[in-house]
Amino acid sequence: MQPEPVISNIAHVIQMSVAPVFLLTGVGAILSVLINRLGRIVDRARVIEQHLADVASDGRALARLELTTLGRRMRLINWAISSCTISALLVCVVIALLFVGAFLHVNVSDVAALLFVFAMLALIGGLLGFLREIYLAIATARLGMR
Repeated sequence: MQPEPVISNIAHVIQMSVAPVFLLTGVGAILSVLINRLGRIVDRARVIEQHLADVASDGRALARLELTTLGRRMRLINWAISSCTISALLVCVVIALLFVGAFLHVNVSDVAALLFVFAMLALIGGLLGFLREIYLAIATARLGMR
């Protein structure tokens, strides 16, 4: 039978890792939205490319302009997906580090805090990329309405 302090130490580490696990759930939901948007952008680009030969010359210039905009949107979404994925990976490393530190009886709080800050910065970067892509999509839609 294990001594009580070891069990309470593990219980404490599990309690500390619950918040990052909830954060992972949120980042996973964001990634799902981003991947869905990327899929829609790619599908739209494929449709335009398929019909490019059938479009009159003046419409071809508009189609190419839209393809250029879709390319920019794809790059922004790709950046957002990459940043959010890095954020999720860093949160996973923080969780693993907390458990390793508890089992080896090593103080990992400084490293865990630093990794968590980097995870938040990556998440912020991903959300900013997502926001920029949304602004570009709205601006493009407004131009199409004119």
